[in-house]
Amino acid sequence: MQAPSSSASAELPARDRILRAAQTLFYGHGVRATGIDRIIAEAGVTKVTVYRHFPSKDDLIRAYLVQRHDTWMAWFKAGLTAYRAAQSPTERRTRPLMPVLEVARDWFGAPTFRGCAFANAIAEVGESVASVAEIAARHKAELRDAIADLLPANAAAPGIAWAATLALDGAIMNAQTGAASIDAALQGLNDLLDALNQSHAAMTRD
Repeated sequence: MQAPSSSASAELPARDRILRAAQTLFYGHGVRATGIDRIIAEAGVTKVTVYRHFPSKDDLIRAYLVQRHDTWMAWFKAGLTAYRAAQSPTERRTRPLMPVLEVARDWFGAPTFRGCAFANAIAEVGESVASVAEIAARHKAELRDAIADLLPANAAAPGIAWAATLALDGAIMNAQTGAASIDAALQGLNDLLDALNQSHAAMTRD
């Protein structure tokens, strides 16, 4: 499954071109390292146009993260659905979390992979940009809920899904350190998801 990507297009309205440029540059190079002038050049707009749509860079950062959440989550959920459909009935019952591994494999191998956009933004701006932490928290909650949807609805599912989310976060951070770390990150994620599958099965039996 192709990993999510963004690029500017002259056929888009100006606001969309600005956001597409921000997606590419903020994610690829960092929100602090990327200046407004570079976004202007990438989007093919004027500075006046940028500030008409986004009165400050902080506003653009927030809009970038909201759009990143929407596009990435749509891609992530579609991947989970596709990989779950490819599982056998037995695999769906005994290894329900493994679609998370396959989606991670697709993402980590993409040339545009630069880790979690939300963790990166928090590391760069902390609390200096209002609402970034709240946007990131909503992202993680929806990520957990998407993983929980792989599991039978029972009392054990929320806790197992949250543990799987933490396992994925750790794998993302490890894979972000370089190509040589990707295999180890995926192997570790595989082992943790397997353990969580077994824990879920045991809790379900009890």
